[in-house]
Amino acid sequence: MAFTVLLAAPRGFCAGVERAIRTVELALDNRAPGDARPVYVRHEIVHNKVVVDDLRARGAVFVEDTREIPAGATAVFSAHGISPTVRKEAAARGLMTLDATCPLVSRVHAAVLRYAARGYTILFVGHAGHPEVEGVMGEAPDQVRLIQTIADASRVEVPDEGRVAYATQTTLSLDDVSAIVDTLRARFPSMVGPESGDVCYATQNRQEAVLALVSQHGAEVVLVLGSPNSSNSNRLREVAESAGARAYLLGRADELQADWLAGANRVGVSAGASTPEHLVQGLVERLRTLGATDVQTVETRVEDVFFAPPPVRRG
Repeated sequence: MAFTVLLAAPRGFCAGVERAIRTVELALDNRAPGDARPVYVRHEIVHNKVVVDDLRARGAVFVEDTREIPAGATAVFSAHGISPTVRKEAAARGLMTLDATCPLVSRVHAAVLRYAARGYTILFVGHAGHPEVEGVMGEAPDQVRLIQTIADASRVEVPDEGRVAYATQTTLSLDDVSAIVDTLRARFPSMVGPESGDVCYATQNRQEAVLALVSQHGAEVVLVLGSPNSSNSNRLREVAESAGARAYLLGRADELQADWLAGANRVGVSAGASTPEHLVQGLVERLRTLGATDVQTVETRVEDVFFAPPPVRRG
């Protein structure tokens, strides 16, 4: 069966992910000669098993709780952000810290703090249990309400309808965010929030690129490389499926099942913002063995964003 592969561009690593990975690499590389002490990372630095396993092999130790990190050790906070409680725990343990929180996530934290200081109730659109959500809600736990669905938006109660703000997780689907925010705005007409939304540029660009594969270039099947716990990767699969394609999320090329491609003349390929490019190229090679005769890049945006690594801090 012959078919064409359509590669979405942009895809894969975003500036925030590159910064986070580079932060861990710098912490590992800057150890003194002969110093084999590990660099601790609170939570997976980014949601990709291949990336995490590579850093683990180089000496990074991943933990879920700051209390698992020995006093005085070097610790990196993941790209997803942390709450003030975690910062206090790190300071109490005398940790040398590097904060790899994506600057776009940090912007959401700052907005929540500003609204909270002015006495607003903040309606935060996101997914329960995601580390980004836990970090943001920890900034003002008494004033932030989590909104996961339109149903939540329809029934949430606030103490003062004239002092309501909203913010969103950065890795959501634009369509999902729009529907929920429209419901909130209908209930709270004076609600304030980000004019352009909190969904990050990379998330928007990758969703736009996947949509183009299906709606403009006729991809009948879309393969998204990303980890199951990657929010933005899951959203890419959903965008492709909503546009009418058969869409699958896979971690690497050997997870591809040949019957997924049945009857397809055009197969789209994208990758979540935490997925390294070598996994994309591995998938392309696997597709060639299954009948791909042509590989085309479909570019919808050019990205040139760069975030510098953070400084080392005590606590």
